[in-house]
Amino acid sequence: MSDATSDKLRVDKWLWFARFFKTRTLASGMVSGGHMRVNSQPVRKPGHMVKLGDILTFPQGPHIRVIEIISLAERRGSATIAQGLYRDLDPPQPRPRTTQPETAAREKGSGRPTKKERRETDRLKTDL
Repeated sequence: MSDATSDKLRVDKWLWFARFFKTRTLASGMVSGGHMRVNSQPVRKPGHMVKLGDILTFPQGPHIRVIEIISLAERRGSATIAQGLYRDLDPPQPRPRTTQPETAAREKGSGRPTKKERRETDRLKTDL
């Protein structure tokens, strides 16, 4: 990169370099879909230039990511290098474990349930 452009990088490239998305096309699609904010301003162009200190807000799975850019890269590197490109301002919280409803107990090796046993099991599940 030349000195004039080394302090800025396309947002889709940066997201791909930082390994938030598996492909640059996915990163580009998320930005052009209107799901990206840079410094609290909505961005719809994947070619929007980002710089050091910018705050990115975007959805990733069930979480909303808030990321501060602390470094720019020239190419996509390993995961450890990618983690050095940003600071996570609001790390995703682990999902609470859901408790599974109690199912009818069967002896190991007793085979498939009969139709009658399956109906009884279904009744137990719907009564919860």
